[in-house]
Amino acid sequence: MKFIDKKTLELDKILNELDLLVLDFIKILEKHAVYVIVSGYVAILLGRTRGTEDIDIFIEALDKGKFSMLYLDLKEKGYWCLNTESVDEMYEYLQEGSAIRFARENEIIPNFEVKCAMKARDKEALNDVLLVKTKKGGLRISSLERQIAFKRYYLKSEKDLEDAAHIEEIFKNDIDLKKIEKYKKMLENEKA
Repeated sequence: MKFIDKKTLELDKILNELDLLVLDFIKILEKHAVYVIVSGYVAILLGRTRGTEDIDIFIEALDKGKFSMLYLDLKEKGYWCLNTESVDEMYEYLQEGSAIRFARENEIIPNFEVKCAMKARDKEALNDVLLVKTKKGGLRISSLERQIAFKRYYLKSEKDLEDAAHIEEIFKNDIDLKKIEKYKKMLENEKA
């Protein structure tokens, strides 16, 4: 694993089944929307050994026509929505700020939890990304600093704290501690 520049990380690990599934899903998604992968899968991608049932993704707000095209493309490539079969209902969920989940046909886990970036901080996450290049394609993940701050100061579960510690240890010479502090203050201000 090495940084090509401050915004691009080259990953040389052998990709597992989960990584290949994520890359497959992202190839479809990125044709229709700007996205960012957040939370647990980021730590897994970066070498942490643990399981996950879902891959959390924020997407830009889409109009109904663009969302319908995305859904049709996913369906054509063998994915189904766990929430509903109705495109109208899926779109309503997204507009309400709820997540919709997609998985391979006849499967439930792992699934992709897709949510529209509605809050200002979630919209910012779409731009505060790290591009991870693999031998099979690229992925947009939240910045390391944002990932650490959200796991440590917002989510705070044991698993999240371990994810944050893993990322900090692996990238101790590359992370911007001031940026983590900035995100910490932002989260504290939201709660106030």
